[in-house]
Amino acid sequence: MAPQRRGAPKAPEGSGAAERRRPGSVKGARALRELRRRWLRAAGLGTCAALAALLLWGSLGADDGVTEVLAHRGEVLPGKFIEVPCSEDYDSHRRFEGCSPTKCGRGVTDAVISREEARRVRSIAEKGLSLGGSDGGASILDLHSGALSVGKHFVNLYRYFGDKIENIFSEEDFQLYRDVRQKVQLAVAQAFGISASSLHLTKPTFFSRINSTEARTAHDEYWHAHVDKVTYGSFDYTSLLYLSDYLDDFGGGRFVFVEEGANTTVEPRAGRVSFFTSGSENLHRVEKVHWGTRYAITIAFTCNPDLGIADPALT
Repeated sequence: MAPQRRGAPKAPEGSGAAERRRPGSVKGARALRELRRRWLRAAGLGTCAALAALLLWGSLGADDGVTEVLAHRGEVLPGKFIEVPCSEDYDSHRRFEGCSPTKCGRGVTDAVISREEARRVRSIAEKGLSLGGSDGGASILDLHSGALSVGKHFVNLYRYFGDKIENIFSEEDFQLYRDVRQKVQLAVAQAFGISASSLHLTKPTFFSRINSTEARTAHDEYWHAHVDKVTYGSFDYTSLLYLSDYLDDFGGGRFVFVEEGANTTVEPRAGRVSFFTSGSENLHRVEKVHWGTRYAITIAFTCNPDLGIADPALT
């Protein structure tokens, strides 16, 4: 019988001898690990860059839910109006012939209040809000009721400061406020084809100052979508006069009409008036302000004379 050939003895498992006989395998494994490390490092840097881009985009006030801009900050609009079907919200309230909404919609104009008037009106808000201010990001000044945000609460401006209030405001301030309010009222009436005399100022009509400070109370959470007719009841027509400029004075803070799959925004511009019927056909919200300070005044109108309020007066 011919002698059998024996193969080379097997290396004990884990001895490293097998590795020494396969140097290419070791180098390949090391190269693979290095390649994986480099890939992970690159992926991490890419993720950071993407996050930074998102933060920058957010700081400019972008909102992925907005699909259409009704009014850009750079345009000067003589008037723009979009009619929408009325909701049923008005049916549960007393209706007033020739005033209660039958034509519903939303509009924007830059031709009613000048930028200089807006600057002067803003100075009224700044003087009043300098007396207080919310601990959170949203402060309110209501010259009609006297409500002023102070810390986490509200005080009555006129009672709290008494006669000293005449050292803060002037009669010229209040006259300017009344004149601007009347111009806005006329613009709203014309847009909806009703008599201005059938509209009555209603509460709350107020200045707002919004910045990026973290909310402290529910009053500071201004960004939730809502319906004015549902929230306040008295509102039939809502208007906003903007007193500062989007992307110049603040980032974020755009006004958004909320609609399924087609949110529409108004970019604030000092002197711009945005107005709309107050029912569910105009569900809306304000984006969070990311930086700077946003000033505006909400001016609300009712068709019910019993729910009207008087213009404010210094004396």
